[in-house]
Amino acid sequence: MSAANSPTGNRLLDRLPKADWRTLRERCETIALRQGDKIYGAENAVTHVYFPTTAVCSLVVSTADGEVAEAGTIGNEGMLGLPAYLGAETALHTVFTQRAGGALRMSVEAFRESLQKSVRFEKLVQRYVAYSWRHANQTVACNALHSVEKRACRWLLLTHDRVGDGDFVLTHEFLAEMLGTHRQTVSIVAATLQRAGLIQYRRGVVRVLNRAELEAASCECYAIAKQLYGELIR
Repeated sequence: MSAANSPTGNRLLDRLPKADWRTLRERCETIALRQGDKIYGAENAVTHVYFPTTAVCSLVVSTADGEVAEAGTIGNEGMLGLPAYLGAETALHTVFTQRAGGALRMSVEAFRESLQKSVRFEKLVQRYVAYSWRHANQTVACNALHSVEKRACRWLLLTHDRVGDGDFVLTHEFLAEMLGTHRQTVSIVAATLQRAGLIQYRRGVVRVLNRAELEAASCECYAIAKQLYGELIR
C-alpha cells in the first residue's frame, strides 16, 4: 500500500482508531526529507520520532575502516525512533533518507505523553517493536545465507511496496552499500534482472516490470516479513 492509498499516509498509524489518530495528528508536524539527509547519528541524542509517509529511510552500521552495511530499511509501514520508546536517549544506528519524501514528526516528549494517554497507541508501538526485532533477526539470517541476487530482489520488493507503482532512484553504489557487496556484483545482478524482464533500469532509475517474477526470484525472507507484519500489526 502506498501513501496515496493510506488514510494517514503511514500504514502503522492507519491501525489506530480515528479518534486516537486525530489526537495524535495534532502533535505531529509534516516535514520533507531530502535524499541523503541524516536523521540520526549513531549514539547521538534522539529528540524526535518519525513516521515516514512517502520517504524511505535506511539504518546502517559502519565499521572502523569506513565500510557500511544495511541494518534495515523503514518506509510508510513503520516508524523511526524506537530507542525513545525503549528508554534509551541516543540512537542505536545511523539513519539517513534513502528516498526523498514526506514524514510525520513529533518530539520525544510528545510521543511519550501520547503513549501514556492512548492504550491503543502504546499497544501498536509494542507490536511494532516485536515485528522490528523479528524482522532484524530475519535480515541477519538473510544476509548470511542467501545470494546477492535473492537479497537484491528482496530489497527491490520492499522499496516497491513503499513507493507503489512509481519509479525510484537507485544507483549501483548505493545498492552495493545496502547489500554489503561490491558495485561490480550489483551491476551484474541488475543486468541479469533486466534481461529477464523483471525490472527496467535506466540512468539510476528502477521500474518494476514483473512483480510476480521478482517475488519468485527473491528469497523467502520477503514473504516471511510480509506475513509477520500482517499478523502483528493488526
